[in-house]
Amino acid sequence: MEELTVALSPCPNDTFTFGPLVLGWVKIPVRLRWVFEDIETLNRLALRGEIPLIKISYALFPEVWERYQALPVGAALGRGCGPLLVASEPLSPEDLSRVEVWLPGEHTTAHLLFRLAFPEARHRRFVLYHEILPALISGKARAGVLIHEERFVYEKRGLYLVRDLGAWWEEETGLPLPLGGPVVRRDLPEGLKSALTRAVRESLRLARERFPELLPFIRSYAQDLSREVISTHISTYVNEYTEDLGEEGQRALQELVHRAGAKGARDLVWGER
Repeated sequence: MEELTVALSPCPNDTFTFGPLVLGWVKIPVRLRWVFEDIETLNRLALRGEIPLIKISYALFPEVWERYQALPVGAALGRGCGPLLVASEPLSPEDLSRVEVWLPGEHTTAHLLFRLAFPEARHRRFVLYHEILPALISGKARAGVLIHEERFVYEKRGLYLVRDLGAWWEEETGLPLPLGGPVVRRDLPEGLKSALTRAVRESLRLARERFPELLPFIRSYAQDLSREVISTHISTYVNEYTEDLGEEGQRALQELVHRAGAKGARDLVWGER
C-alpha cells in the first residue's frame, strides 16, 4: 500500500478534525504517516513542496499556490476567530511604532494581518506561537499577537487587548477571515485527492459524534489541557467553512492572497471536475 505523509499542527481544531483519521476510525485506500509541527515549521516545510498533504497558513499561498491547492474541507476560517494583538500594559495603536511586537512566525496569517493593519510597526520578532504568552506575562515582551488556545486566556493573565486583527479584516473586507487549512499537492492523482477529501469529511463527522472518546487524543497535543479551553477553541475554529469552504470561503481566500501580493493566483481550491 502506498504511504502518504500528512503534516498538521497540534492545535485542537486540527486534532479534532483529523483525529478520527489519525486513530484509524476512517478507512482510506492509502497508508498515512502523520507529522505534527507548529504552524511556522509547517509553512517552511510547505515551501519545500515535498509533503503531499500539509496544513499551512493561508498567508503562505502566494508562495506555494503553483504547487498546492487548498482542500475544500478542514479549514480554519470564519468570523470572530482572528489573531489578537495584546500587550502587557495598555497601549494605543500609535504606540506600536516604538514597541517590539512578538509574532508567531514570519509566514503566518497573523503576521500578514498585523503587517496590513499596522504597516508602520516595523519592530517585529518572530518566535514560536506558544512562547508569546509567557513572554508577555513575565514582562520579557511588551506586545504580541496571540493565536490558537492563547487567545482565549489572555484576559485571565492580566493582558490588554490592543486590536482584534480578525475584526480589522472583517471591517476591511466584509468577508470571513481565512486563517489556514490543509493543502494538497497539485500533482497527486485526482482520485487520491477525492479520497482524501471524503476521508477528512468523514473524520470531521465522527469527531462531532464521538468527541468524549476523542478528547484524550486532542489533549495529548494541546498546550492548554482545560476541557473548557479546548471546547471553546474547537467551537471557534471548526464551523461550516471547515466542512466546506463554499463560495464565500473561496472568495475570502482569494482576497487574502490578493492582498498578500499574488494578484495572478488562481484555481486555489481543489474540486472534482
